[in-house]
Amino acid sequence: MEVKAIGKFLRVPADKARIMARTIIGRPVDVAVNALSFSPNKTAYLILKVLKSAVANASANHKVENVDALVVKQIFIDRGPSLKRFQPCAHGRAKPILKRLSHITVVLASLN
Repeated sequence: MEVKAIGKFLRVPADKARIMARTIIGRPVDVAVNALSFSPNKTAYLILKVLKSAVANASANHKVENVDALVVKQIFIDRGPSLKRFQPCAHGRAKPILKRLSHITVVLASLN
């Protein structure tokens, strides 16, 4: 059985989030939660929120009794829209600033 949770429009660039996501793919849920909770990255905090949401979906919607038997099967991190801002610079010009967003999808599967 597969359980999925999606976090959309999160304020982290997708390439930075993919670095953290590679560390927990294929690991059990409790090991992944420990690895993410002790990491100082903002990315780890956002992935942890989506991972906890997937675990809550498994227990509430899919009636999984043993949540410790779940494994992180896949993590998709897709690019979202960019917030466009401008910074004033010399000679009356403006420099564009792109604040990138991403969509994080966590898929959990049971070991059985």
